[in-house]
Amino acid sequence: MKRRPALAALALALLVAGTASAQDFPARPIKLIVPYAPGGSADIAARLVTDEWAKALGGTMVVDNRAGAGGNLGVDAVAKSAPDGYTIGLQTVSLAINPALTPKMPYDTLKDLAPIGMVASSQHVLVVTNSLPAKDVKSLIALLKAEPGKHNYGSAGSGSTFHIAAELFKANAEVPIVHIPYRGGGPALVDTIGGQVSLSFPVISAAVPQVQGGKLRALGVTGSKRSLLLPNVPTIAEAGLPNYNFETWFMVFAPAATPKPVIDKLNAALNQALASPAVVARMTKEGFDPIPSTPAQARARLEKELPQWAKLVKERGIKAD
Repeated sequence: MKRRPALAALALALLVAGTASAQDFPARPIKLIVPYAPGGSADIAARLVTDEWAKALGGTMVVDNRAGAGGNLGVDAVAKSAPDGYTIGLQTVSLAINPALTPKMPYDTLKDLAPIGMVASSQHVLVVTNSLPAKDVKSLIALLKAEPGKHNYGSAGSGSTFHIAAELFKANAEVPIVHIPYRGGGPALVDTIGGQVSLSFPVISAAVPQVQGGKLRALGVTGSKRSLLLPNVPTIAEAGLPNYNFETWFMVFAPAATPKPVIDKLNAALNQALASPAVVARMTKEGFDPIPSTPAQARARLEKELPQWAKLVKERGIKAD
């Protein structure tokens, strides 16, 4: 019977310690690990928010790019770091997709990570080469069905969000089309312009100049609403595939054992930054929609999407590079 008071005292001591650490936090710079090279969408999302986020915390934040293994390398570095709030990470929807693509994950997404909150979402856009006669999503689907195996699409690599967006389109439209993986979204976009591939699903910010310049034809954006960057382009859902929806979201997280008061302080400051007019304006210009959330809401999104993407990956036989 003496163990219960002892356990209660220990729990109280940990709570007090966590609260005290949160009050003093941050006492030194925070490292935000982005598991991709500089210049990509995850890196841009991180750099759009870090200054205001650090200001809201009353500290400083440094972006640390650690590319490799489809993002798993950088995320694993966060999972295995000290759970004190000074090493955190930002990852895309690949956080929910990668476990299905990687047979031996170096970390357990739900057990080893503590979501801090959502940052933003962005869309991809279905673009076709100008020589393709299809002028809208319905006519594209009809063309692909009428000419099975003749057409192909480019992606930024096997297992990339470009690839997932396209495979979700194939599954919903039930069309036969060949996947051509590239080493990055840029080469895939260039070959779509040149007609080496019939279509692709680039991130919207990269596609806008090519669409506005008449080098590509945009048939639909992948998300649940139209983009301010291409307001005249319908969503793929409203253009003919009502069940289609794919968005790249961005989430920040810490090691699982990080004290809750520290997580809550990081979350409150993040949401304050995301509400900043300057951050909203910069994000909108780059094709991002801010998504303030609680840690619980971010975790719920992970729990919902992990089985969803696992199902698609298994059904479509998707493999990572």
